[in-house]
Amino acid sequence: MKYLQITLQLLIFIVIYYLGVWIQQLLSLFIPGSIIGMTLLFLALSLRLIPAKWIEQGASLMLKHLPLLFIPVTVGALPYLPLFKGRAALLLLIALISTAIVMTISGLISQRMVREKGDELV
Repeated sequence: MKYLQITLQLLIFIVIYYLGVWIQQLLSLFIPGSIIGMTLLFLALSLRLIPAKWIEQGASLMLKHLPLLFIPVTVGALPYLPLFKGRAALLLLIALISTAIVMTISGLISQRMVREKGDELV
């Protein structure tokens, strides 16, 4: 039963992803369909159209195996290494700055969510 539930939750993610891809192709947008799908998921969760419990276990499974999801991207980028030649310092700087920004924003959002959750419990 648990595996069926996780499978259905992952199916929700897949449907939302393909919905984003469909919107991107329909409107010929330059934004990737995966980003549109992620935005749709965010809006659906924020507006409580999709309760978080509907996707909790599936999301936990994907987060648990997140490093594996980066392997295809890394392998796919290898043929383009000559494009990066001579720009290592700039790319490292960009990676460090963007990582710091993501960590800061993620931390602030997490703290806000914990505070709001704490207020609900009182």
